[in-house]
Amino acid sequence: MQVLKGAQVSAGIKEEVQEQLRELGGYVPKLAIVRVGENPDDMSYERGAMKKMDSFGLRVQSFVFDGGISDSQFKTEFAKINEDPDIDGILLLRPLPKQIKEEDIEKMIDPKKDLDGISPVNIAKVFAGDTSGFAPCTAEAVIEVLKAYEVPVSGKRVTIVGRSMVVGKPLAMLMLKENATITVCHTRTKDLPGTCRNAEILVAAAGKARMLDGSFVGQDAVVIDVGINVDEDGRLCGDVDFDTIQEKASMATPVPGGVGAVTTAVLAKHLVRAAAAEH
Repeated sequence: MQVLKGAQVSAGIKEEVQEQLRELGGYVPKLAIVRVGENPDDMSYERGAMKKMDSFGLRVQSFVFDGGISDSQFKTEFAKINEDPDIDGILLLRPLPKQIKEEDIEKMIDPKKDLDGISPVNIAKVFAGDTSGFAPCTAEAVIEVLKAYEVPVSGKRVTIVGRSMVVGKPLAMLMLKENATITVCHTRTKDLPGTCRNAEILVAAAGKARMLDGSFVGQDAVVIDVGINVDEDGRLCGDVDFDTIQEKASMATPVPGGVGAVTTAVLAKHLVRAAAAEH
């Protein structure tokens, strides 16, 4: 089984980004990362994203707010970031605390700065097949991995386990744009293992540690693991039980070191694209 490592894909995206940066004639785009509270997952993603922007030669600033901030106070602060001409792109770490109306912020964010595709404008573009918007970075990262390793998608049976707006639904739309035949599974899918075994490309985005083992994988399937979980021993693991699929899968992404490494590279790519549109 071939292991599809994200570092190689990320390096390819970095070259693309450097080329686009040269075209910006010395202007260095700036990312704002907005975090509310001290969620360890958010903090870990923030550290990874800041490191990636740095290594790509991009500017990044983190805006951290107290977890108890009121809805109106956060909206005031967010509006300032949103309207700052020095900021080219925004990454809002979600979910937000319950007292903040997340859907209001999704409507507020400037679609041109919305690098992770949370604005209704960008979501509509993804569903319409319009590439002028921004798709969620993780969903796009899956496509980048398949392209980098020259895995053909057109005409293939693709099964996605998970129907969130972060990965499952937008990824289904991106796969349709690549002419794949899509099945989206969820908690109510009958005979989930059987449905998954039928897939030539299987994407795990359920958010449950090692939920998919070898019994879910058809012979020679390509398995893309989007999940990032912490197991009972405190180790990072994916939604796929990696050890049990090796006899069946032809290719698979590891966790860590797979799709996650590509997600932040896609974020950098989106940032440069947002800056290029404005400068």
